[in-house]
Amino acid sequence: MDFNKLRETYKNFYFHDFEIYEDDSSIQIQYDFEIEGLSHFNPSLLLPKQKGRDEIGLLKVFRETAFSLGMIELISYWKITCPEKVIVECASLTPDQIKWWKKLYYYGLGEFFYRNKIEIALEEFMELSSIGEKIEGRVDESSCHGNLIPVGGGKDSFVTLDVLKDSYEDNHALVINHIPSAIHSAEKAGYTNEKLIVVERSLDSRMLEFNKAGYLNGHTPFSALAAFISFLVAIVFQKQFICLSNEDSANESTVKDSKVNHQYSKTFEFEQDFNEYTKNYLSPEIHYFSLLRPISEIQIAGIFSTLKEYHSVFRSCNVGQKEEKWCAKCAKCLFVCIILSAYLSREELIEIFHRDILDDPDMLSLFEQLTGLQDNKPFECVGTREEVNLAIVAYIRQHDALPYLYEKYKESEYYSYYKDKRIDFLSWNDHNLVPEDYAKKLKERLEEMIHV
Repeated sequence: MDFNKLRETYKNFYFHDFEIYEDDSSIQIQYDFEIEGLSHFNPSLLLPKQKGRDEIGLLKVFRETAFSLGMIELISYWKITCPEKVIVECASLTPDQIKWWKKLYYYGLGEFFYRNKIEIALEEFMELSSIGEKIEGRVDESSCHGNLIPVGGGKDSFVTLDVLKDSYEDNHALVINHIPSAIHSAEKAGYTNEKLIVVERSLDSRMLEFNKAGYLNGHTPFSALAAFISFLVAIVFQKQFICLSNEDSANESTVKDSKVNHQYSKTFEFEQDFNEYTKNYLSPEIHYFSLLRPISEIQIAGIFSTLKEYHSVFRSCNVGQKEEKWCAKCAKCLFVCIILSAYLSREELIEIFHRDILDDPDMLSLFEQLTGLQDNKPFECVGTREEVNLAIVAYIRQHDALPYLYEKYKESEYYSYYKDKRIDFLSWNDHNLVPEDYAKKLKERLEEMIHV
C-alpha cells in the first residue's frame, strides 16, 4: 500500500494506556494502542518474578520502565500506516525525551524506510506529543548486584557466558520468547531452573492480519525492545549489570555510504543513548553495556572456535531458529560459516552446518554482498566487510583444496588486496562502556587465544 495515502487516511496513533497484572509467580503488562479509524492493538509481556518479592508492579521504576517498553513496542504497530501524529495519553514526556524517542524510531526504522522506498526527513516523519500525567509509584529501596546475560543462542552470547563463567553464582541468563535453540543454549552453559529467566512477548494478531492484507511491514529495532525488556527483568531480579554480546562490527552500515543499518539498535551509538536515557529517567543503579563491544566478530569467532562443547548447540539462523537447525542457505548461515572458517577445518564446518555451504554456487551473490564485491551487505546481523575478507584469506593460507566460493574469490581484486593481511587478535576498541574489571577478563581471554 502507498505510504502517503496511508498517512493521509490514518493520521493519528494513540498510546492509550498500559496495565500491570501481578500474582505470586509472574507479572503481565498489557498495552492499548490505536491507529484511529483502523484498529486497537493489545500486545503483552509476561515475565516471572523473583521469589520473595511482592508488589513489584507498584514500584515507580518498574512502572516507568513498563511505559518505556510500550514506547518501543508501539513502533511495530505504528509502521502499519505510519500516522503523522503519535499521541501518548498515559504519561508525560519532556522535550528531550521526545527528541530521544524520535531519533530511535527514525534510525531504528532505517531499513524499513529503505526497503519500502520511503524518503522522509527526521523532522517530518512523526509529530510525537504527550498529554498524560507523570507516572507515580513507590520508591524501590532494594539494591542491585550481579549480571543479567541475554542469550540468543548464537556464538556471541556463548563467548560472553564463557568470559563471565567465574561469576556464575551471581549471574542469570535471559531468553526472550520460548525459542528452543536459545533455551537449550543457555541450559548447555549451565543456566537451568531459577538461573534461567524466560520472558514471553505476545504480538497482537491483528497486526499480522494487516501485514498479510498488504499494509506496510518491515524491520523494527528489536534489540531496542530487548534492551527495555532486559531493564525490566533487571529491576525484578535486582541485577546491577545487563551484559550484552554486541560487538564492534555492528557499527558498520548495511547500505554503503548511508546510516541505514540493520543492526542500528546494536550499535555503540544506541548503547550510549540507552544508558543516558535509563540513568536520567529510570534508574542509575542498572548499567547496560556490551561486554564484546571492544572486539570484532572475527575475534569473537576465534574465541568461540575453542569452545567445542557448544558447536553442536549454537544457532544463529533466523530461518531455522524455531526448528533448532541451520537452513544453510541464508546470508546469516553463510556469514557464520565464513567467519569460523578462519579457525575451523572444512570438515568441522560441514559437521556444524550439515552442508558444504562454501562449495555452493547458488550462494555466490550473498557471498559477494558479504565481502563487498557488491556495495550493500545483506539485511542481517553480520560482521564487517573487512573481517569477512580477513577470514577468507586466513582459510586460503591454511588450505590447498578450496571450496567453490573461495576459488571464485581468488579471481577478484579483493584477494590481491587482502591476501597478506592478518587478523590482529589483540585489537581493542576503546569506544565502549565496559567496566574496568570486565574489560580485564575479556583481555585475558584474548591473550589466551594467542597461545592456542
